[in-house]
Amino acid sequence: MSRSVPSTVQQQQSRGFWLRTLHQWHWISSAVCLIGMLLFAATGITLNHAAKIEATPQVQNRQLQLPAGMLGQLGDREEGNAPIPRSARQWLDQQLDVSIGGRAAEWSPEEIYLSLPRPGGDAWLSIDRQSGAVEYESTSRGAVSYFNDLHKGRNAGPAWGWFLDLFAVACLVFCITGLFLLHLHARQRRMTWPLVGLGLMIPLLIALLLIH
Repeated sequence: MSRSVPSTVQQQQSRGFWLRTLHQWHWISSAVCLIGMLLFAATGITLNHAAKIEATPQVQNRQLQLPAGMLGQLGDREEGNAPIPRSARQWLDQQLDVSIGGRAAEWSPEEIYLSLPRPGGDAWLSIDRQSGAVEYESTSRGAVSYFNDLHKGRNAGPAWGWFLDLFAVACLVFCITGLFLLHLHARQRRMTWPLVGLGLMIPLLIALLLIH
């Protein structure tokens, strides 16, 4: 009898340690991914009903003339993909209020064409290599399209890609610690595992029976 008491105390201490640790990681991960989960849940709805959400694209078109000195600095590249020379990039950034950076443009003997996709819209510019005429067109599809593209990581750049990876890790920590907390509390809450099973069976049955 004397041996069972310390054993019970050790079990309670171990349980208390894991409860405190899991609760700590659970609330930290939930705080980190809270706003992201709200945004992703909301954009999940808008993506699921994208055909019903009307958006009127706003198109902007501009024509410019590349300075003669910069036209000569474009070089004699005939074809292939390469960035626009720095001086021309900086001038275009200032004139068009865009950020071209080191994106590769499509070169041909007649023109230089650069695609500038972004979340919630699209843009492109072309430079006539003979006359230096610049044509720029920008299309914006609104805030809903912007957040939908962020949800998918579409044309959002490497920084957003890193954020999505870190956000996914935080969500995994949140879910895994939640699972262990369910395990620790399951004895006092009899509906724990039936509800977990229901959360598994509903999407599984829909996928097997209703998706063709």
